[in-house]
Amino acid sequence: MNQRILHHDTASAHHASATPSTAPATGTLRLTTAQALVRYLAAQRVRTEDGTATEPLFGGVFAIFGHGNVAGLGEALYQHRHELPTLRAHNEQAMAHSAIAYAKAHFRRRMMAVTTSIGPGATNLLTAAALAHVNRLPVLLLPGDVFVSRAPDPVLQQVEDFHDGGISANDAFRPVSRYFDRIVHPAQLLTALPRALRVLTDAALCGPVTLALPQDVQAAAWDFPADFFEPRVVGFHTPAPVAEEISAAVERLRQAKRPLIVAGGGVLYGHATDALHAFAAAHGVPVAETQAGKGALAWNDPLNTGALGVTGSPAANALAHDADCVLAIGTRLQDFTTGSNTLFTQADVIGINANAFDGLKHRALVVEADARLALAALAAELGGWHADRAWTARAHKHAADWRDTVGMLTHAPQHETVLPYDADVIGAVQRSSATSATDDIVVCAAGTLPAELHKLWRAGRPGAYHVEYGYSCMGYEIAGGLGAKLARPERDVIVMVGDGSYLMMNSEIATSVMLGAKLIIVVLDNRGYGCINRLQQACGGAPFNNMFDDCEQGPLGAPPIDFAAHARSLGAQAEHVANVAELEAALQRARAADRTYLISIDTDAARTTDDGGWWWEVAVPEVSAREGVRAARAQYEAQLAVRAQAAGDTENE
Repeated sequence: MNQRILHHDTASAHHASATPSTAPATGTLRLTTAQALVRYLAAQRVRTEDGTATEPLFGGVFAIFGHGNVAGLGEALYQHRHELPTLRAHNEQAMAHSAIAYAKAHFRRRMMAVTTSIGPGATNLLTAAALAHVNRLPVLLLPGDVFVSRAPDPVLQQVEDFHDGGISANDAFRPVSRYFDRIVHPAQLLTALPRALRVLTDAALCGPVTLALPQDVQAAAWDFPADFFEPRVVGFHTPAPVAEEISAAVERLRQAKRPLIVAGGGVLYGHATDALHAFAAAHGVPVAETQAGKGALAWNDPLNTGALGVTGSPAANALAHDADCVLAIGTRLQDFTTGSNTLFTQADVIGINANAFDGLKHRALVVEADARLALAALAAELGGWHADRAWTARAHKHAADWRDTVGMLTHAPQHETVLPYDADVIGAVQRSSATSATDDIVVCAAGTLPAELHKLWRAGRPGAYHVEYGYSCMGYEIAGGLGAKLARPERDVIVMVGDGSYLMMNSEIATSVMLGAKLIIVVLDNRGYGCINRLQQACGGAPFNNMFDDCEQGPLGAPPIDFAAHARSLGAQAEHVANVAELEAALQRARAADRTYLISIDTDAARTTDDGGWWWEVAVPEVSAREGVRAARAQYEAQLAVRAQAAGDTENE
């Protein structure tokens, strides 16, 4: 892999960071807006994970050039290409997904920027911006914008608002950005860039930042203060716990006999995994993991009860249902985690979160703080407090039983006449690793696979599980795998993707080959949208418009798709396998290959893992001519009544 791209191990970059001038720069530098922006980004440093050195905060800039950014930002990026590498991509949404995944794989301590032209290039970023917003992940979006002068108005690709001349297509980024600014004069960078950096590096504010860059302003020059571009080691802001909030949480925990920890992504991003392990072990508190928090504890930790919620394990869900106190750490408590607010309605909830907006979910007692600092503060005040010993023993048994079940599910005997399903493929992938998949990173995003992976993937260390399920965005998988590989080039990145998501977005296979960022891609082909097909029928609907066989078709019918041939056309190595045994052999070839390697396998669209799971609210039509829909509506109303009863009981206690 190209180490310069990933780590900037060039002499010029190393020299610039290792030997900054001891005296602050004086005077001014006449630069264009684009040159100043790029120079500022290249100057930002961050301490390495071991704290012994510094490295660039920005790992690079993904760029697809057009008339809105090639002349201004493109020229500036060329000037600084050694300190801030520019990476060419093939799809704007995909390259933003890669940048987001890069930050996720670095636990938000390093990040990337993305630049596009105006018009479709910019609006292609909107889905990725929403994904970063929902997942609280940093990415700097730099879309080109229309002329501030309006001299050529309307310029090619300009979206005109009939009532406001100051609006462009980029205003669509406002609701999906944590910070938005339009730079209409070069001097505005002096305030906009520090604000942007603060949002990107603040645990509570973290998310996408959009700086819209009108193309004439990109090219305009101004005399910038030279010291604005001095190399700077960026700090990450994490709020310390407030004594009163810690005391209130301690009082509530001391009253609890059956506590449960819900570990969310904030545990990983807050580097709190060791603190979580120590706290759970010292106080006998079982841990359940959200999608974003999976890997916070090793899969074989005796107190790790597995996935929680709609895609959860029977162990975690049984304990959540009976818990009297839930310590929710670094989680948004979205509906898949809470079973649409039916899973732990009887429990007091304590929300530890750097962002009070998230900590207050589920009517929680909030501790607005960094996860690691909050756990340390709680442990100091709790002293020798311990959960009820019978509760801890029950958690140990449930966790051990579930680990045994996972082993059986992923090592089930295969029958030649029966198509494998996701659990069979997951087992084969994990068996293919010489290190029990400890060093692998699995990447996924949407469909059935996230549910199966959440239950069955054995994450041996933080970061081994990389599933985007906050936005559940089909098409993230391959692009996200590329970002994870750029961040962690020493580890095998396994992208597991369904045929539906693959067909939505796959062009970054070519990018991965071009950059030498090898991926192992496993395509599970069930000939359609199997997940939604099952949901459709569970809601009483007829199979319709999801599987190829149930879609409107012309005289030639649905085409047979050769995913291996397609991947080869993009520069990867690839093969199709007929069964799990062939898959295991192919995985060994893939691990030994020198480039991205795709393996496709036909899978069963109907089978899923029966163990675990919980109710998820999907509204069923109140009126329908179909008997199946009416029956599903009756079941839906019964579940609503159960939730209402539970909420009433909680309010009356």
